[in-house]
Amino acid sequence: MNWYQLSIKEILQKLGTSEEGLTDNEVTARLEQYGLNKLVEEEKISRLKILLHQFTSPLIYILLVAAVVTALLREYIDTGVIMAVVIINAVIGYMQEYKAEQGVRALKKMLIPRARVVRNGKEKEINSEQLAPGDVVLLASGTKVPADLRLLKTYELKVEEAMLTGESIPAEKSTSAISEDNLTSGDQKNMTFMGTIVLTGRAKGIVVETGSKTVIGGIAREVKEIGVTKAPLQKKIENFAKYIGFVVLAASVVLFGMGILVGESIHDMFMTAVASAVAAIPEGLPIVVTIAMSIGVARMARQNAIMRKLPAAETLGSTTVICSDKTGTLTKNEMTVRLIYDGEHIYDVAGSGYEPKGEILHDQMAVNAEERKRHVQVLRIGLLCNESNMYEEDGQYKVDGDPTEGALIVSAMKAGLMPEDEKKHYPQIAIIPFESERGYMATLHKHGGKKFIFVKGASERVLDMCAGTDAGDGSQKKEILHVAHNFAKEGMRVLAFACKEVSHDGEDLTHQNLTSGMVFAGLQGMMDPPRPESIEAINGCKQAGIRTIMITGDHAVTAVSIAKKLGLGSENPKVITGRELETMSDEDLFHAVKDVSVYARVSPHHKLRIVQQLKRHGEIVAVTGDGVNDAPALKEAHIGIAMGRTGTDVAKEASDMVLADDNFASIFNAVKEGRILFDNIRKVVFFLIPTGMATIISIIATLLLGIP
Repeated sequence: MNWYQLSIKEILQKLGTSEEGLTDNEVTARLEQYGLNKLVEEEKISRLKILLHQFTSPLIYILLVAAVVTALLREYIDTGVIMAVVIINAVIGYMQEYKAEQGVRALKKMLIPRARVVRNGKEKEINSEQLAPGDVVLLASGTKVPADLRLLKTYELKVEEAMLTGESIPAEKSTSAISEDNLTSGDQKNMTFMGTIVLTGRAKGIVVETGSKTVIGGIAREVKEIGVTKAPLQKKIENFAKYIGFVVLAASVVLFGMGILVGESIHDMFMTAVASAVAAIPEGLPIVVTIAMSIGVARMARQNAIMRKLPAAETLGSTTVICSDKTGTLTKNEMTVRLIYDGEHIYDVAGSGYEPKGEILHDQMAVNAEERKRHVQVLRIGLLCNESNMYEEDGQYKVDGDPTEGALIVSAMKAGLMPEDEKKHYPQIAIIPFESERGYMATLHKHGGKKFIFVKGASERVLDMCAGTDAGDGSQKKEILHVAHNFAKEGMRVLAFACKEVSHDGEDLTHQNLTSGMVFAGLQGMMDPPRPESIEAINGCKQAGIRTIMITGDHAVTAVSIAKKLGLGSENPKVITGRELETMSDEDLFHAVKDVSVYARVSPHHKLRIVQQLKRHGEIVAVTGDGVNDAPALKEAHIGIAMGRTGTDVAKEASDMVLADDNFASIFNAVKEGRILFDNIRKVVFFLIPTGMATIISIIATLLLGIP
């Protein structure tokens, strides 16, 4: 059984605790048994070891031998040039590998230093490292969760779990046990996880996992266990060095043998063979490749692609599969209302993102708000039954609060409803905040000497409040639910809106006021829209022979809808969910990854498995990510691409490249630069090899022709 499947009573029994918390003696015993609540300190690789590792390439071996030989031949200028090449490459490699070891350290910085607990029946604040399984922890708005908790009590709790799920919409939490198996962390509504942030509300939870046993601890362990994936260029250069070493050695032996056969002295031919071998070695190759990659990196930076490791520049040009996050990379990460239903007509909403520009359209024609007032009422309720605010910063509109509520404010502004004016004309006097168990939010307002209740929430729940009306009991209810279902099939989040005038004198608002008699106003369907430039970039990837795969923590219906709009895969892209991945063996997944374009509700480990199976097919895999959940896959991929604006330090440290503008289109532009770089390196190799080998061939020719 998983923690989320157990009832509160079963949890308390299993952990041998109560809501009064642990005693001091119990804490001491459990800390000895489970250890401190922190990530395990790994032995750091010394800087000297990292530096020495730079001299293990076969090509470097050849250059070092060449340096020794030229020194023995007293060709000191050649020796100096060769050693300069070796040292420059060692310094560059050292800087890259040292940075690559920072990933787990960044994870540790994210942990909260203090936690509020109940021990011996009393509240106290402690160092979070002292938390033990069975401890009762109190959460409040603005705090980080100090360990993995099973929730005992919640009040309007919303938690920001983007670091684990990759999704920006806050997770609404509850306390009820969940019966389903194989749920990802994003679906475990009665759990909170170490490092996530409480946005609103309060809660009491019991510690079920600490330290390396937590979800974030497991990610840290996976990041550490994953070896560094060699770039294709590194592999090619290693193979090339072995080939060059063999060819040069063989040619030198042939030269030495032929010289002896034509009567040259052993001493002279030995010196000639050695000198020819040194001359044939392309000692300039490493430095020329480094310079070529540096130029490529500079060009990529102008495309908002910042390369953290030089070989990654060429790898990007060799990429055959891009595994991309959805939110913020393929989409704008700004919830946008796209459709409105007022009980009679469906309206399209133009524009995208939080900027309040765009028209309300009906049959492709702009709507006059004065002529069609029903849809304005839907928008007004969405604006006023709302706890969030919009503000402008550096020319960008941003949401202070829930992204969904921000979308409702923007849709109202597009119809000419200004938040300040509406709140002045309809002052709020009471509120029932949204809770997932209830499925709705309600506010009480004054206007023109009257009082009105505004409600928003899930379609079925709001229609239940319309009992006694045609929308609640009659034929209209079936039609409304049909429209809501069609909105949802388009990948939209659907909210229903209702209102009623009340006559009571009080200024309070209770659930009893909402049981019946509400008047249905309409629906709003919203989504995080695809970036227009992403659609063009994905089409460009197709033409370039690069396959794009979406891996998201969002629901399957939403993911498939976005995939269709982006042009991923076929007209009906195949989708696999995290729950299905839990039951699939590696062999099953190996066969599935060949034609699946969308993965939904996935965990960090799922993402890692997908990348591993794609690599088994011989694909050169690039992975994008911004959260802690992406770090293992970023490190496993041939090239990990972190988001520059929204990416966590963990994701950036595990990556090879940072995307300055978080835009998928910039990846495609960088890929084109990478292919130019690959072509330039190939030209360099084709030039240097014949030049070096010509030396040995010319000497062999002179021996055969008897030319002195």
